[in-house]
Amino acid sequence: MDPITQFKEQQKAAWSNFAILENMTGTVAPRLVKFAGIRTGATVLDVACGTGVVALTAARLGARATGVDLTPELVVRAKENAELMNLDTTWHEGDAEKLPVPDASFDFVVSQFGHMFAPRPDVAIREMLRVLRPGGTIAFVTWPPELFTGRMFALTAKYAPPPPNGVSPPVQWGDPNIIRERLGTAVKDITFARDVMLFPTLSVRHYRLFMERNFGPATRLLQALDKSDPDKGAALRREIEDLAAEYFENNTVRQDYLLTRAVKV
Repeated sequence: MDPITQFKEQQKAAWSNFAILENMTGTVAPRLVKFAGIRTGATVLDVACGTGVVALTAARLGARATGVDLTPELVVRAKENAELMNLDTTWHEGDAEKLPVPDASFDFVVSQFGHMFAPRPDVAIREMLRVLRPGGTIAFVTWPPELFTGRMFALTAKYAPPPPNGVSPPVQWGDPNIIRERLGTAVKDITFARDVMLFPTLSVRHYRLFMERNFGPATRLLQALDKSDPDKGAALRREIEDLAAEYFENNTVRQDYLLTRAVKV
């Protein structure tokens, strides 16, 4: 298995239990749908859709929504959510770097904290633009590298094995300058906005423990450190709590995010 394929298989496993966080990330979905300008009757593709929170939010407004995700457990959950909400949607298990849909087939292509984890940004953005019709809108939500979640990714990366060559850090997608470069001349009218997701928790220790138990990448990393170097595991736990303390107020951890929107030329 080549390194990129192996990396993707590891990603599948790491994100398989993400459903427990869907209600939290679901609070961001209406903001993205509104920011993108999704309307009744529009065709929408949710890339790296997870449990489908954006696609389902769009479908509830009357859009014709499709979701694609690499992790089979999350696609199953998205289908269950659609059935519970009695919404007619389409779901595919698939790769953001090789979307299983035809060229120019969607009015909107969106992603919420999703496409940013595709290992090769140039491949992912090329695919997202391929399936977007001319004049259509691409919109996504990402984590700025200088704020809490971006800093958390940088922190855990210090303790994790280096990724394979060619894999870009996800938080680069939170830098407007890099986003402009990656979108290039294929789009016009690039627009940015910022907003906040509040993670409810009684203390920073509660937050760290919840993420350790339920956020797949953190769980796998800390389990590996506990086996190979317990002192490093303890140090990482302390650093997670110290960082969370900077953003903890009124029993919430503040998580700022960046919204991006552009029109395909």
